[in-house]
Amino acid sequence: MSAYLPSLVGGMLIGLSVALFMVLNGRVAGISGIVAGLFRKPDERLAANLLFVAGLLAGPVLYHAMWGDWPIFRPEGGLFLFGAAGLLVGFGSRLGSGCTSGHGVAGLARLSPRSIAAVATFLATAIVTVFVMGLAS
Repeated sequence: MSAYLPSLVGGMLIGLSVALFMVLNGRVAGISGIVAGLFRKPDERLAANLLFVAGLLAGPVLYHAMWGDWPIFRPEGGLFLFGAAGLLVGFGSRLGSGCTSGHGVAGLARLSPRSIAAVATFLATAIVTVFVMGLAS
């Protein structure tokens, strides 16, 4: 088996889930918006949001069933830095009206100008962050 096969299958499943979410719900599959929807007053979108998040949480179990091992995730820098980064990403997602999944996967596929600008900003910020962190260590 190729080392790239799990990533290829994962990418295909992401594309399929985004397309199905748009076709079945008429909405963009942006994770920050879906998760935020779980904490608002329940409406007709709650069931779809819950099922989508359940599918995300089931991902590692599916990976284990298909490839026999568990995906390994070890954040560098400790849990505090990891938690702080998560909070900043969450804040930025709300401030930027979407996250990398909504803008990067669904928005770019629809050639949304706002998403193109957002992804360019994400990429530029990531490049600067890697450069600064590389100089700091």
